Amino acid sequence: MEPLPAANTQFSLNLFKKISEGNKSGNVFYSPISISSALAMVSLGAKGNTAAQMFKVLGFNNPAKPDAATPASQQQAQKPQMPCGVKGQHGPSMTQQTQKFEIPPQLKKSPAQPAPGQKTEDQIHSSFNKLMSELKKPGAPYVLSLANRLYGEQSYQFVEKFLNDAKRYYEAGLEEVDFKKNSVAARVNINKWKIKDLLPQGSIDAMTRLVLVNAIYFKGNWEKKFPKDATRDGQFKLNKNQTKPLKMMQQKAQFPLALIPEIDSQVLELPYVGKNLSMLIILPNEIQDETTGLQKLEKALTYEKLMEWTKPSMMQKQEVRVSLPRFKMEETYDMKDLLISMGMEDVFDGQVNLSGMSPNNDLVLTKVIHKAFVEVNEEGTEAAGATGAIVAIRSFAQMFIADHPFLFFIRHNPSNSILFYGRFCSP
Repeated sequence: MEPLPAANTQFSLNLFKKISEGNKSGNVFYSPISISSALAMVSLGAKGNTAAQMFKVLGFNNPAKPDAATPASQQQAQKPQMPCGVKGQHGPSMTQQTQKFEIPPQLKKSPAQPAPGQKTEDQIHSSFNKLMSELKKPGAPYVLSLANRLYGEQSYQFVEKFLNDAKRYYEAGLEEVDFKKNSVAARVNINKWKIKDLLPQGSIDAMTRLVLVNAIYFKGNWEKKFPKDATRDGQFKLNKNQTKPLKMMQQKAQFPLALIPEIDSQVLELPYVGKNLSMLIILPNEIQDETTGLQKLEKALTYEKLMEWTKPSMMQKQEVRVSLPRFKMEETYDMKDLLISMGMEDVFDGQVNLSGMSPNNDLVLTKVIHKAFVEVNEEGTEAAGATGAIVAIRSFAQMFIADHPFLFFIRHNPSNSILFYGRFCSP
């Protein structure tokens, strides 16, 4: 798999585990690719340990700098003396730094290169840009809108290179607002953007310096729609003892399905029109524990296992009778504490180094807000089109009855990238 999808999937699972620590039985829904792209944009201005922590949490361990092949002893001797914000330039040239050090001939003959398989920071940012362009390709049979915006204190100077790179790689802008003297007006201004009323009163104040806001919207129709006439009232099992009423959509058709005995679960793939995107649902066969029934599955869930369970050779296309809840989920996350617990500490505190963004030494990231919404209905996600034909039900089909908690994610199939990740536990 390409490094970006692999890193994004690992980040998604790590984030899910952190969210679950404080929310073991509630609904979860977020977009890992939109969160990671927003943070990667901030990393354009991060230096030193701040950048290292950010890339590590995002799944990129030690991305190579332009001077990646410089000997360690030589790197330690170098002191940053170039103006802030000039990426890839860390001081005087190698020859100026090494009057007492004989440069090996092989280093004289060839420019610095990253280790085999190691990505440079520029390559990582280019990978995000390439994936975003692929996802938003004109003519795609779905709507996917992703937007990031930084709001920075207007009294700060922001490095031109950072602003240009944010536009170049992430199509994102920085809007300068007056946090110091009028934080109330700044909050109102932020709330007028794509996510309405995102920041409650008191969430920012005169000490706020930098706020990252991230928005994503997805609308896609199923390749095989659920006939509305087949939707029935049903009961969703919250646990072994409690149920809640809801509408259950039903259809029978050919779908990729995998049976995973090691976690007593099934994996179903529901493609969207065009088959570039799919929803994959991991459903335990029954509730086996005293909570949601997902404990065994979530404990076993790793990047390697998820890739194994959902690879094409595991998914056999067969006739499946699907019963799936019709549901809506809207979740908002203040990501700061989650990211700190994952190891991204410096960017939020006094150890921060955002000198590539602003030469001010006290610029810290104050908030990272993420909001995601999903509606699953007979047409697909956020859809309102024509009703599909009713499919006859035959008795010998494999059963996939999602009337109890399950995990699901929406995947971009060509790149194997997880766009959305969720857990449905309660209507």
